[in-house]
Amino acid sequence: MSETEIIVEPNRQDIIHKHTFDAPRDLVFRAITEPELVPQWWGPRDLSTEVDVMDARTGGRWRFINRDADGNVYAFSGVFHEVTASERVVQTFEFEGMPGHVALETLTLEEADGKTTYVARTLFQSVEDRDGAVQSGMTEGAQDTMDRLSEVIEKLR
Repeated sequence: MSETEIIVEPNRQDIIHKHTFDAPRDLVFRAITEPELVPQWWGPRDLSTEVDVMDARTGGRWRFINRDADGNVYAFSGVFHEVTASERVVQTFEFEGMPGHVALETLTLEEADGKTTYVARTLFQSVEDRDGAVQSGMTEGAQDTMDRLSEVIEKLR
C-alpha cells in the first residue's frame, strides 16, 4: 500500500493529497464514482458511510452520511462542477455540521506504467477554515480513507 502524501503549507488556503494506486485510472475512477463502492472506503474505519445522493456527473450532487458507534451522524455534501471520466473531478465539499464553510476540491488522476496518481487539491475559503479542518483530524481521516480506497481497488483488480 502506498503512503498518502498530505501537503499543508503555512499561510495557505489549500490542502493537497497525493496517493499512487497500483491500478489503471479507469479502475480508480470507478471506485470513487460508483455509489455502491463509496461506503467501502469513504471516511475513517471507525465510522460507517451511507450514500444518500451521488450523481457523479457535471451538475450532479452528492451527500454522504457517516455514523459512529454511538449513533452520532455527520453529513457531508456538495455539487459536481466538472466530471471528466477517468481524468478529473471538480466538486464542492461541505461538512453540514458547519454550514457555509464550503471548500472546492479538484481531483486529477494521472496514469503511468499501469499506476494511477491521485492528486486532490482542496481549496478552503480562508486559511482559518483550512486550519480548522486540519485541527479537526481531517488529515488522519484522509490517510485512513486512502488506505481503505487502496483495499477496494485491490479487490476490484
